[in-house]
Amino acid sequence: MINGEILKQAVISGANNISRQKNSINDLNIFPVPDGDTGTNMSMTVMSAAKALEEFDGTSAGEAAGIVASAMLRGARGNSGVITSLIFRGFAQGLKDMEEVNGKNLAAALGIGVDAAYKAVMKPTEGTILTVARMAYEAGVEAAKEDSSAVFVWQAICDKANEALAITPELLPVLKKAGVVDAGGKGLCVIFEGMLSVIKDGVMVEYDDSAEVTVDTFDSAAAEFDEDINFTYCTEFIVGRNPEEETDPQLLREYLETIGDCVVVVSDEEIIKVHVHTEQPGNALTKGLEFGQLLTTKVENMKEQHKNVKKSKKAEKDVFTPAEPVDDIGFVAVAAGEGLKELFKDLGCTNVVSGGQSMNPSTDDIYEAVMATPAKNVIVLPNNKNIILAAEQTVPMVNDRNVVIVPTRTIPQGMTAMLNFDPEISAESNAQLMMDSAQNVGTGLVTFAARSSEFGGKKIKEGDIIALENGKLTITEKSAVKALVKLAKNMVNRDTSFITLIYGEEVSEEDANKAYEELRDKFGSRTDISLVKGDQPVYYFILSVE
Repeated sequence: MINGEILKQAVISGANNISRQKNSINDLNIFPVPDGDTGTNMSMTVMSAAKALEEFDGTSAGEAAGIVASAMLRGARGNSGVITSLIFRGFAQGLKDMEEVNGKNLAAALGIGVDAAYKAVMKPTEGTILTVARMAYEAGVEAAKEDSSAVFVWQAICDKANEALAITPELLPVLKKAGVVDAGGKGLCVIFEGMLSVIKDGVMVEYDDSAEVTVDTFDSAAAEFDEDINFTYCTEFIVGRNPEEETDPQLLREYLETIGDCVVVVSDEEIIKVHVHTEQPGNALTKGLEFGQLLTTKVENMKEQHKNVKKSKKAEKDVFTPAEPVDDIGFVAVAAGEGLKELFKDLGCTNVVSGGQSMNPSTDDIYEAVMATPAKNVIVLPNNKNIILAAEQTVPMVNDRNVVIVPTRTIPQGMTAMLNFDPEISAESNAQLMMDSAQNVGTGLVTFAARSSEFGGKKIKEGDIIALENGKLTITEKSAVKALVKLAKNMVNRDTSFITLIYGEEVSEEDANKAYEELRDKFGSRTDISLVKGDQPVYYFILSVE
């Protein structure tokens, strides 16, 4: 049997293990574009749980698992990170209210998580992290029939996870051709193995400072304020609810509204998360104690912080201040680069989350942007296929406004979606209209090869300029402008009406204008061509073709 203390140590060990190996997992990425961040995403996801467990000193396995699930939900990044969080969220559901658990309990709980992960993915693909998790769970169930001890079952789970990982190339030909196993599956094996070290031998994998993964923290709530600050103290706390008492978080919200503003109260069965600006932080915390134990607290003097921010003028992470839902519809988009962020704001987005290729925002990052959007209906545009799952996890976290995800996979899709918004119809109808429109836009990308590889019959050297047409690598070149022109020739046809060329932070204005002139010379007689300074990282050019 293992209790909450052992489970706590096991999860921290798993987090340390993947943190140490994240770079080798990143290197398993088979595509040469600079997006091999699976190891980083999974490490940041699990490390958020390790951080949350640091102050846990209980003995209940169910309570420890609940802390893990809550932290991972908020810290999940990228598709593999979200899937990992769902596996552990189901795991927590299976262990709920258990003081000690055996191997049979662990296997059954893992099965709940595997089922949730499969359901979350629209088209589950075998040969991925899903396969590794499923086969590991099935092996755990069989092992428990022979010996229900935690050590025996978790050893069987780890062994089968590694066996499943080894056959991922047989299930996904693209992995076999590249000579690698699935990166997400490898990450899950590494996490499980780190946990086994504690469960079996009582030895925690040590944390490696040199491999540290930075986990975003809640920065100053006053960082972007230019208007008068009505209340001095930004007060945030999380209450652990008492399961034996039925309390209505709405009563807490109503009280906080009498002593401050920017009140946000979000709850589930286990916790109540609170944010309020007030002159009476002590009263807010005292009231919170009526609903359970205080798990975390933070009180910041916003007026002092605002002074310091204005003095330092240093670049900061996105800071979103919670807002009451008063408008009908608002928008949140994800984009990287000041030019693109301003573009989406010009198109009508209230908030833009920094993120994109190789820099996936967490579920909590998107959640904060949603809660800072003063609308009853908030439409979210992820604008990257690896951010869609993280965005979708925000939906059940919000209870005071309707969140609708439009699963845009690229920046051009997000732009087209915004241009086709119809204020006369509902949020759900708009989501369908916007996505239908987005699917009619072609996306071209010009970037560099992050690693040498062979892909689609093409030998690619690290540093080569490469171009992708709707996600498919089609061109290699020595010049970004030459690659762009070839890409445009492939994508533009007689039905094309609009071309938008977005240039990145590494492209000079001279090269951007040169590229624009070449496109105008070739296609300007029959299409409307626009040039936009996007300042985006990773991509020299983003080409939108409609």
